[in-house]
Amino acid sequence: MGLAAAATVALLAWGVAAFRDFAGPTAGGALEVPALPERGSTAAAIGVPDTLLGLSRALRFRTLTPAEAIAVPGFLGVLGEPAIHRPAVHVIPAADSGSFAYMVLRPFGDKRGEVLNGYRLGRWPAERWIMARNYFNPDGFVEVTPQNVSTPLTAHFTLGDFVTHDQRDVWPKYVVLEEKLLDKIELVLQELNRMRIPTRKVVVLSGFRAPYYNERGVGEGMARGSRHQFGDAADLIIDDNGDGRMDDLNRDRRLDLRDTEPLARALAAVERAHPALRGGLGTYTAMGPSGPFVHIDVRGTSARWERGR
Repeated sequence: MGLAAAATVALLAWGVAAFRDFAGPTAGGALEVPALPERGSTAAAIGVPDTLLGLSRALRFRTLTPAEAIAVPGFLGVLGEPAIHRPAVHVIPAADSGSFAYMVLRPFGDKRGEVLNGYRLGRWPAERWIMARNYFNPDGFVEVTPQNVSTPLTAHFTLGDFVTHDQRDVWPKYVVLEEKLLDKIELVLQELNRMRIPTRKVVVLSGFRAPYYNERGVGEGMARGSRHQFGDAADLIIDDNGDGRMDDLNRDRRLDLRDTEPLARALAAVERAHPALRGGLGTYTAMGPSGPFVHIDVRGTSARWERGR
């Protein structure tokens, strides 16, 4: 690749950071951006600015509305005008950890009633009644295909981890995804590591939940205004030993609700250090074979609850 082409792709990445800082609001078939020359071992050396890696420095993706993509210098020149109109995951190879993905969203307005492109989503709370700002409709959706479902979001998670657990044979699927959620979870995992609790494997039990799917579970404990509908919440377990259940995090040789306590301490430390990542923490007893689990979100205000026996 010539120097001019490499410089254009670098401008694309830096333009995203300039257009929207990390704290701002955020809410495809994979299409690869031409590879950048490898000049070093850091993401910044090959065109991905540090500001896009999050506070955890672990993020490997950024979502963009079509309007935001147009504003990115060099985007049209490198990817062409169809890239603005067609939702896609644009993957830039990165020497340090594999790749960085720019995800152009399908606009929320493309949804017709409860359905988008054959995939049932339902109606968001703000489509039915007036809601507070943090319950406004999302900007758009990441279009998930069999080709991009394995796109890394961080070292622990892929795009497929956050897909709603229904309509398994329907493609494409659609996901609302908030970068700040992944950043917060990665910071919590880093805090657990400092507590000498291993976190090599983390399982997302429930990531994005489309309103249609969420409504089906309201009587089983799902909140009608659940943050899962906005892409900024996840239910998860730490399963470092790979047995499909929450690990004995407090090392008392029992598997119970008390194993969520180290997670709660780690999350509290992260929120003290980074108030912009404030949100909810819910701790739950076993609702299935995976044992106790935690709910983490970045709703913007602090909330705590426990669902025990």
